[in-house]
Amino acid sequence: MHMQHPQFSEKRQLLKLFAQLTASDRHALLAFAEFLVQRAPTPMAAQTLSLPQQIERPAIETVIGAIKRLSNAYYMLDRSTLLNDTSTLMSAHVLQGRNAEVVIDELETLFARHYQIYCEAFNQGAN
Repeated sequence: MHMQHPQFSEKRQLLKLFAQLTASDRHALLAFAEFLVQRAPTPMAAQTLSLPQQIERPAIETVIGAIKRLSNAYYMLDRSTLLNDTSTLMSAHVLQGRNAEVVIDELETLFARHYQIYCEAFNQGAN
């Protein structure tokens, strides 16, 4: 007797259930399945470590320009984790009058530090 693979049995069960649903419920089920696929982490073996783009710092640059440049260079970083520190540095420049070059130096250090954290997390996930 031929034994069915468990995944085949699950697919068949899913198809039977799907056929019993109304059109709107089918649509909801498909949307939920797409959500589950998108939130599932990609196996680390399939991921590659992203390297920052080399974007040269202009001789004259605004703090906002530096944030845009660094965000583009470090495109792989989650901007929400950088938001608080970036906002603090921007406020120090705008509200407290800190020198733009000094703030930009600190922004570069901030992005580099977050990239290092990204690399460490990647390497831990790969092991």
